[in-house]
Amino acid sequence: MDYGNVSWMLTSSALVFIMTPALAFFYGGLVKRKNVINTIMSSVILMGIGSLLWVLVGFSLSFSGDIGGVIGNLNWAGLNFDSFADTTYAYPNTLAFAIFQMMFAIITPALITGAIAERMKFSSLVIFVTIWSLIVYYPLAHMVWGGGLLFKIGSVDFAGGNVVHISSGVSALILTFLLGKRKNHGKATYHPHNAPFVFLGAALLWFGWFGFNAGSACAANELAIHAFMTTNTAAAAALLSWMLIEKLTSGKPTLVGASTGIVIGLVAITPGAGFVPIWAAIIIGALVSPICYFFISVVKPKFGYDDALDVFGCHGIGGIWGGIATGLFTQTAINPAAAWNGLVFGESTLFMRQLAAIGITIAIAIVGTLIAAGIASLFTKGIKVSAKDEDLGLDLSEHGESAYPAFNGMD
Repeated sequence: MDYGNVSWMLTSSALVFIMTPALAFFYGGLVKRKNVINTIMSSVILMGIGSLLWVLVGFSLSFSGDIGGVIGNLNWAGLNFDSFADTTYAYPNTLAFAIFQMMFAIITPALITGAIAERMKFSSLVIFVTIWSLIVYYPLAHMVWGGGLLFKIGSVDFAGGNVVHISSGVSALILTFLLGKRKNHGKATYHPHNAPFVFLGAALLWFGWFGFNAGSACAANELAIHAFMTTNTAAAAALLSWMLIEKLTSGKPTLVGASTGIVIGLVAITPGAGFVPIWAAIIIGALVSPICYFFISVVKPKFGYDDALDVFGCHGIGGIWGGIATGLFTQTAINPAAAWNGLVFGESTLFMRQLAAIGITIAIAIVGTLIAAGIASLFTKGIKVSAKDEDLGLDLSEHGESAYPAFNGMD
């Protein structure tokens, strides 16, 4: 066993784990004061569900065997393999790989929760994310990284453009249609209640993303170094690009906007971090901001859907752009795991396979979300809180807590 690789994989796993609390702060700062506890709890619950479900069946369904190119089997249910000696996934051993991948399984469904903030029953959310993990996330993880369909057609996804961002972003959009709008959506000016929380979350996400992307090299090697640099470069470019857009459109760059730019830059580079040259990361990051800004400021108002924290506009659209960009800029000289160079380098095959993979991912996310939401609604008699509870705020109605006590009496 290479203990340098062990150290890097465990460190990367810890970095990805901190991204879920980071997401909780990022989302929590964006919502109203009366919903911050519920929004944070929507990420916290995945730290429990995602961990145990992964140990029980998730890792096995994602990476053990292959059934029709769609899903694995249950041979490794309960992590039933020699945790010390098994090297089926030699990164540096199978258990180290399982730990690393578990952190992805935790944060991915948590990303969805930003779209439905301030209006979904917590009990419904618990059922939804459990079913969604089983029928959307694990199959996609298998198809991309476990030797399934998307792997077989030759598409590439270094750290989760399809598996994490497109799947969660598209699912978030479908769930907003099923839930409907918040009571006062479009009738009152909306402002994030805590901009410093938003930046704290974005900064910790940036920090954790080095494990997310560079850790996906699955070794302490040159590819990890390359992915680390492309990750930082794309985030920096998107940050500056978003601030420039705000300056040109409203005259003032904002902290919330800068934080958004950071996150979408990280989203966009995720599928290509270990495949594209560093100079391409600048283009990928610089262009994702105007693309996402257009969807958030023009497309969303035009269609009128209530994606509360712009999960589809950031993760869905950012992930789709990242997958396309991977098909444009990939170089086999950087990572021979790609069978073809990108379109910019004169080959079209990978680009077409990337488009196919994106389309398949979108279809799986749509169907899976409809099924998971239907099951959740059946068990909880509807997935949306009452108008009264929405007015009161989900912190009190769903959890009986307040993030900011009034300091009266015994508060």
